[in-house]
Amino acid sequence: MLAASMVVSLAVTAAPVAAQQGAPSIAVSGAVPTPLTLTATDLAAMPRASVTTTNNGIATKYEGVWLAEVLRKAGLPIGNGLRGGSLSMYVLAAASDGYQVLFSLGELDPEITDGQYLVADAADSKPLFGEMGAFRLVVPGDKRGARSIRMLASLTVVQTKR
Repeated sequence: MLAASMVVSLAVTAAPVAAQQGAPSIAVSGAVPTPLTLTATDLAAMPRASVTTTNNGIATKYEGVWLAEVLRKAGLPIGNGLRGGSLSMYVLAAASDGYQVLFSLGELDPEITDGQYLVADAADSKPLFGEMGAFRLVVPGDKRGARSIRMLASLTVVQTKR
């Protein structure tokens, strides 16, 4: 477990630095067959989705790509292939300001749960920017917004030891 923690720490601290050097991006790394660095252009080329959330009585329509599709692009077994040892994998989502949230891979798969999480690059038809960052992870089914991450910079996948 210590080795996995060290890998996660290195990946999380390295991703925001890389994102600051060029165009905003999301690093997808760790226990993935195909590590990725996704820009707004990359996300725009993927299948698009949207979700509307309400916070303090204000509705916002977020647009982007389902997180499951991002993980599938990185080669993870989303859908029928998600079983056995893959169910002990987790994803650490990190923001450029150091905020982190942990998800099991199973809870991110729409064939296992009703939860659909969105990697958003726009809100109300306008690109995200400023204190929101270029990307946001939107978790619409949560009662509080604590797991919705603004300034999303990296997704690090870890396989627990068996």
